[in-house]
Amino acid sequence: MSTDPQADTAAAEDPAAPEADPSAAAEPEAAPEAAPEPGRADAGSEADAGGAEDDGVAAGEDGGPGAEPSVSGRGGVGESPAGPEAGTGPETAPAAADDAAGSEAEADADPGADPEGTAEPAAEAQVTPALSEAQAELAAQKIERERIARRKAEREAPVEAGAKLSGRAADLLAAVRAVESGAKPSAVYFDEAPATPRKAPAAPPAPRPVTPAVAAAPAPSADSVEGVRAVLARGGAPEALAASAAAALGEDAAGQLTENPWRLLALPAVRPAQADGFARTLLGPEAGPGDERRTTVLVGWLLAQAGLKGHTALEAPVLEKALAQYGVPDPAEALEQAIAEGSVLVFHEPLGPPVGADAKDTEDAEDAAQPVRLLVGLEGAAMAEESLADGLARLAAGTFDAPGDWERAAGSAPSPSAAELIRAVAGHGLVTHTGGEAARAEPVALAVAARELGLRVCVAAHAPGGGPDPVTVAGLLSGAEGPGRDADGQFALDLLVVLDAPQLDVETAAALVESVPDGARLVLSGDPGVLGSAGAGRVFADVLAARTCPQSISRTPDPGPLGELVSGIGIGELNQVDAPGKEVVIVPVKDAGEAVHRAVQLVAESVPRAFGIPADHVQVITPGHGGSAGTRALNAALKERLNPGPGRFGGFDPGDRVVHVPSAGRALAARVVSADAEGLHLDRAGARIVVPKELVESRVRHGWAVTAHQAVGTRWPAVVVVLPGDAAQALSRDWVYTAFGRGERHLSVVHGVDQALPHAVAEVPAKPRTTRLTGLLTALATAGAQQPQ
Repeated sequence: MSTDPQADTAAAEDPAAPEADPSAAAEPEAAPEAAPEPGRADAGSEADAGGAEDDGVAAGEDGGPGAEPSVSGRGGVGESPAGPEAGTGPETAPAAADDAAGSEAEADADPGADPEGTAEPAAEAQVTPALSEAQAELAAQKIERERIARRKAEREAPVEAGAKLSGRAADLLAAVRAVESGAKPSAVYFDEAPATPRKAPAAPPAPRPVTPAVAAAPAPSADSVEGVRAVLARGGAPEALAASAAAALGEDAAGQLTENPWRLLALPAVRPAQADGFARTLLGPEAGPGDERRTTVLVGWLLAQAGLKGHTALEAPVLEKALAQYGVPDPAEALEQAIAEGSVLVFHEPLGPPVGADAKDTEDAEDAAQPVRLLVGLEGAAMAEESLADGLARLAAGTFDAPGDWERAAGSAPSPSAAELIRAVAGHGLVTHTGGEAARAEPVALAVAARELGLRVCVAAHAPGGGPDPVTVAGLLSGAEGPGRDADGQFALDLLVVLDAPQLDVETAAALVESVPDGARLVLSGDPGVLGSAGAGRVFADVLAARTCPQSISRTPDPGPLGELVSGIGIGELNQVDAPGKEVVIVPVKDAGEAVHRAVQLVAESVPRAFGIPADHVQVITPGHGGSAGTRALNAALKERLNPGPGRFGGFDPGDRVVHVPSAGRALAARVVSADAEGLHLDRAGARIVVPKELVESRVRHGWAVTAHQAVGTRWPAVVVVLPGDAAQALSRDWVYTAFGRGERHLSVVHGVDQALPHAVAEVPAKPRTTRLTGLLTALATAGAQQPQ
């Protein structure tokens, strides 16, 4: 390394991040008669305030002094799992594409709506009569979700719940009270999800269009929209929300809002304070903070916010504390009411063996108290995790003979680690594989060996170009890429290798695993040190923690100074490495303005001159979109230097590097070609796509600079990581590991965070997520082992 990152930054400034506008989210008491303005309320609390990363469907770290109350609990370092985040809406549309591009804990709150202001699928249908790529993928995944739901319904009965607390609801509440009082809980658990199909999560469009067998969901009728508009007008809410409210709530949206105005929280741009103002205007004095209608909706909303941060469930005490911070007078009673109405599900997760009894004494063991934690979650994530656990257990239970052909293939493998992986896959239906960038060659070698043995093989990656085959996970699920499906709707293959497995959320993973046929093998491969999925869940980490299948750990190190640096970061050490060829360069800066200047200089001049790498192959990565050295500021400066123009196509010019966000959590690199009445024409890895003009503002942004979450799964010949002083709080070990690992030949670090960088690497681990998958897999494995052979 040409410069010591600690010594050279001793004099660097660390300006304090400016506070968010306290007026950004007005309290409901401030103006009882004022019209709430969803979409405007949190604009001032965006991560621009501190440069912290706000990309993704919802980073949830945007709250400033005027933002909604945060919740303390298991949500990670300095934040709550249920803590709210800045909303987006009509007033913040320019930032919507930034926010929808993939963050660490994003988009599971409302599978039917884009939480960042993305237009409804019907909007695209009005432009072209054929189904769009995103609609095709949504429809294809919806079929899979319905099939999963039907299979679930065949095995399990739906949950009974009602206002009178009879049947299973009464058993559940008795168990809740028993756990809270310290008594032995009931043996009756509320562990199954209602057998109703979930909406499929949005998936990125495939390189080639595909026509599904079902049509996209119709747009709300004009009468429905007009009815909602009238209710919104009476409540003082913006009438512009009518169409999105009708789409989110259905044809009876007007009636639902009249009966329960807090249902307005179904819109991603609306915050509780705004819904409170709307309800007071419609209902008058009876719209109090303890209204059962309010508390039931608020429980679901808080769980949806937790889903945006990656959690599939919350512990009951954490949820009760969040309710208290929103003014609910009796949080425990409110939670029980939501449970009784069946709007949320409750799960008892064992925390270990029974206590107070000798395990060898059967009678004592039965009487001993079982330590559990009480988790509360929404039906969508619960069903996905249970379906995923069932599917993984099904594959893991498969056994295979390992004939001599597999052993010969292992003997000719290019490395000992590749041979170990081939042997593991030879005899097992589910295998995990971990390693760095160099280790990606091992599952590729496995695929080559399996094809030579006559197996039908598919290797799918998170992003285009991430694997040896042009197949992405999204394209595989939609049917636009890969081997296609057989008559039963399952993949026509014998071995599926999934690279970048840490990017799988529970929704995507459930659809993927459910589509792998019996008798086939599944390999989940990835680097556990990188940033997690954009959606809810931590699938890869949970599967590794469960230890219910063989785990192949690569011993192939990443080469060169870059590999040495990144490997050290992975174990919490920021080491100075010897870089004789200037593979790693530290560029100290004093402030954000200098950081932007030096980043532009590196991209446009220094890196191309020193390494012969064109500026178009140099990627800038920074912690957030906002702030004086976020992606917006950097992209403006890089465009002015590399492709100046008037921005005549909605801020874009031919030749601009852009990021296309076809759906929440996906960011795909492209280049602007032209524009016409149809929309903005982009070139994405040789494939031409058209973004309708009404969606350009929310789905396309400049792409010379991106966040680390957007960069996951992709590498460039050279990377410039910009760390302005106001981004210090956004840094963590997995962020630094991901950002620094995106460069193949060269890494420049524009360093202005002083000691925050080594501190983040050594002491700030990845933010934890509350999930159930590990427990489900362990329980299934235990039950399978206890069954008589």
